Amino acid sequence: MRIIYAGTPEFAAEALRALLAAGHEVPLVLTQPDRPAGRGMKLQASPVKQLALAHGLEVAQPRSLRLDGRWPEDAADAQRRLAACGAELMVVAAYGLILPRWTLALPPRGCINIHASLLPRWRGAAPIHRAIEAGDARTGITLMQMDEGLDTGAMLSVAEEPIQPDDTTATLHDRLAVLGGRLCVELLAGAPWPTAIAQPEAGVCYAHKIEKAESAIDWRQPAEAIARRVRAFDPFPGASFSTAAGETIKVWSAQALPADRARAAAEPGTVLDATPDQVCVACGDGSRLAVLTVQRPGGRRQPVAAWQQAQPDLAGQRLVADGSA
Repeated sequence: MRIIYAGTPEFAAEALRALLAAGHEVPLVLTQPDRPAGRGMKLQASPVKQLALAHGLEVAQPRSLRLDGRWPEDAADAQRRLAACGAELMVVAAYGLILPRWTLALPPRGCINIHASLLPRWRGAAPIHRAIEAGDARTGITLMQMDEGLDTGAMLSVAEEPIQPDDTTATLHDRLAVLGGRLCVELLAGAPWPTAIAQPEAGVCYAHKIEKAESAIDWRQPAEAIARRVRAFDPFPGASFSTAAGETIKVWSAQALPADRARAAAEPGTVLDATPDQVCVACGDGSRLAVLTVQRPGGRRQPVAAWQQAQPDLAGQRLVADGSA
């Protein structure tokens, strides 16, 4: 099939890779403009652009697709290029730009979106993060026929994926990316085209964009909730706290422990004990969190044993979320 592809991050690159391997023709790829990245803040092409160029595909990077928006010349150029493609379908995955009505109506078969959740749960920008943070037991991929709403389109295909107890956003992302590509290839290989099913009205929730400010650990929360957030915010933005000395520490792995009645009255954020294997911190509802892997400013991820060598006498210290001791 002749397909226009729109996507930006690695999640989208995986599906494009699968479509190309299946023999689909991609005359045009849409992706976000190059962004500054790395320590030198040099312009860097998106994973989708890098893959497209490696396969000799034509790439367009409009700043907007709105003909009446801030960059109408970008939108008009994109409109001409999309219309000239003669594509039957547009496949969209984590593109990052809103598709206006003219875009949705251009391909004869419309636009389908590869979304990383079991819709209508977790519509929006961060479905993988929010599913882990909420403690969901399962998630998946939904292929939907796009409309003008935010992930409100009718569903064409759905596949579930269990969330493992040790899954981070990084590990779950990689499995869902492969699943999304496979499901899309299977959909396009099928005949006839499936009937789209409207999303249920019940169970709608939104996966709001992850903000860096959310990284601060609130020790007043139960340990289980904090442990889920640690996993959900790996690799970005990370979960962090500050020591009594004002050093910001990121936590990359942690485990909720059973409540200790003898220490249930300890103020949340208090280090109850520190061993070479873990640092045990009091949390809300009398629960305890074992901090296992951390990262100091400018350093690398390391076991807590290495951190304790630079931070002796942790037991009894108070850890805070906002940098004030």
